[in-house]
Amino acid sequence: MNIEAFLAAPWHIQLHAASAIAAVLLGAVQLVAPKGTLPHRQLGYVWVALMLTVAITAIFIRTSGSFSWIHIFVPLTLFGVAGLIIQARKGLVAKHRGTVLGVYLGALLIPGAFSFLPGRLMHTVAMGG
Repeated sequence: MNIEAFLAAPWHIQLHAASAIAAVLLGAVQLVAPKGTLPHRQLGYVWVALMLTVAITAIFIRTSGSFSWIHIFVPLTLFGVAGLIIQARKGLVAKHRGTVLGVYLGALLIPGAFSFLPGRLMHTVAMGG
């Protein structure tokens, strides 16, 4: 574990990673907790805010000043979050459930897994290298 590498990273990368980790944890709770309750809706708003923070901060994380292939997850996240909000407000529960699961897996867990590849910050933090 190399927490110093994380603390040495720019603030927007720290915010991005902390928001992503919080979104993974809160998202897991939301997926198993009772649905349709006031806590589910309130924590859903928190999760949406975390996901928006993850997506927006990702825009500022660039290698050599340009976007990389992983930035494709930014618009996917933004469109997915907009969709799940619209679906929840319209009462489209099944579509909302599917979109939330898709955003959780496809815009959070999959790109999160890529962040642990060698040469990336989270690999350095987790593996101590």
